[in-house]
Amino acid sequence: MAPEPPVATYSIVACDLAAGQWGVAVQSRFLAVGSVVPWAEPHVGAIATQSYANPRYGPDGLALLREGRTAQEAIDALTAADEDRAQRQVGIVDGGGRAATFTGDECHDWAGGRIGDCYAAQGNILVSAATVDALAVTFESNGHLELAQRLIECLAAAQAAGGDRRGQQSASLLVVEKDAGYAKLSDTIVDLRVDDHMRPIAELRRLFALHQEIFGATPQEDWVDVDERLAAELRERLSELGHDGELEKAFSDWAGAANLEERIDGVARIDPIVLDALRRESSG
Repeated sequence: MAPEPPVATYSIVACDLAAGQWGVAVQSRFLAVGSVVPWAEPHVGAIATQSYANPRYGPDGLALLREGRTAQEAIDALTAADEDRAQRQVGIVDGGGRAATFTGDECHDWAGGRIGDCYAAQGNILVSAATVDALAVTFESNGHLELAQRLIECLAAAQAAGGDRRGQQSASLLVVEKDAGYAKLSDTIVDLRVDDHMRPIAELRRLFALHQEIFGATPQEDWVDVDERLAAELRERLSELGHDGELEKAFSDWAGAANLEERIDGVARIDPIVLDALRRESSG
């Protein structure tokens, strides 16, 4: 038997136009909510489909946005073609930051949404409207944060305001940016999913911290120059970990094994996050 669609869910779809990023964050009392709700494409838009979710709203909605439809026009087209629209809920932010949200008349209370510049927040079977209000207010008041961190803060605030009245189970964070993902060959810069956990948002925050350690970018001006003394330390620590020979190759081999290859660029200078990781791993 196929799993039931995510019925009780709260989410936020949003973008940071200056950074060229679009994303979705979602929490639900539903197994693996990230496998159904979030969809995003750089400079096209972001979509959350939920409440007896119609998974086709994701790819079909992105196709409509790609054609030049606004967020509202895409929602109008999707729901007009769906006989079960009264049970659906969807939020969209388009490539220009315009937002729209839809809640069908048959969604379970409390259900509704709220839009603002560059975001749409929505939820159903919530304790109250305070959950969606918390998503909106938190997004609006955290413009200084990068989009991924901003969306996590939104989920945390929404949960603190009441959240899904059935409780918690899974959460997901998806953020895209053109050619900014792994090896600059992917558009996905964050794709984290907590499929089944008693505190999924806290676990999502923990996973994001690990993600930042591996894939985050320290400004070049904060990198450390590798002088003779530090080079000697690197050789000693790398040798202890079984990486001998020419320093640059040994360092590169270790970084690859430690999943830190995205944070290195030769050995003339070193990212302090990478240096700290090497020092923790070795005991020298």
